[in-house]
Amino acid sequence: MKNLTFKQFRYLEALAEHGHFGRAAEACSITQPALSMQIKALEEELGAALFERDRRQLRLTSFGEEIALRARHILRSLDDLEDYARGARGGLAGRLRIGVIPTIAPYLLPSLVADLTRLHEGLDLHVRETLTPKLVQELNDGRLDMAIVALPVSEPSLTETALFTEDFVLVRPRADEGKPVPDREALREMRLLLLEEGHCFRHQALSFCNRNEHAAQPRDLLDASSLSTLVQMVEAGLGVTLVPEMAVAVETRSASVSISRFPKPCPSRTIGMVWRRTSPLARQLTHISEAVRTSAAALRQSR
Repeated sequence: MKNLTFKQFRYLEALAEHGHFGRAAEACSITQPALSMQIKALEEELGAALFERDRRQLRLTSFGEEIALRARHILRSLDDLEDYARGARGGLAGRLRIGVIPTIAPYLLPSLVADLTRLHEGLDLHVRETLTPKLVQELNDGRLDMAIVALPVSEPSLTETALFTEDFVLVRPRADEGKPVPDREALREMRLLLLEEGHCFRHQALSFCNRNEHAAQPRDLLDASSLSTLVQMVEAGLGVTLVPEMAVAVETRSASVSISRFPKPCPSRTIGMVWRRTSPLARQLTHISEAVRTSAAALRQSR
């Protein structure tokens, strides 16, 4: 099997992950016909089908599952080799794969990307926005170098570095402007709008209210997929919500809502960086964490 290539393995990994030729091709930055051709060539070289294809679904064959697993191990070893070489050079250049949770990405990334590219010439940033469990999985699989998340993650395989703490603010309808800020007990009795299940910010908000979402009535908790939608729901009079401080300026600039701060001790979260304990880039990532901390501080001062 002299014609197998690492590129084919990466295409296989992408197709196995996305289960769709179009999305996998987009993730690999190639055309769909080119991806299809490479997968077909890989199947011909291996002598068996890797995927079952029909009009509705694309799934790995049992043979394909085993090949995809082995390909993932090979690619992980290759990535580790590249990371080791980059670590040995001492500087930080080339590809850096960053994961960020959705309640941080839209607000911190614009300034952070600008700062990192200015400080590290030749840095090729790849950014992935998704929920914490997925970021942890991709870190452990070697598909990300680092992630910016809310701590703690409490994953033994990862190093955690706290960067900064930010408060949550209360967003209420404009008609509530000037009313006393509700305490935890009062907030528990209000209709609280939250991000959907899977977002760590949801659980942090519920924790502040000492509220068990499984014990709440269906009408008590309304879910949304983004902070922007939560603020729009508040503007429409559907309830109240909590928003992290870094998101306030962006999400409320065109919304007719009231912003209130809680008295101390107020709800907050700790933002940090995580990476694999075994990463050869650990020293460089420590420097990156300082850049993230500086970017976040500048962002807070500009609000």
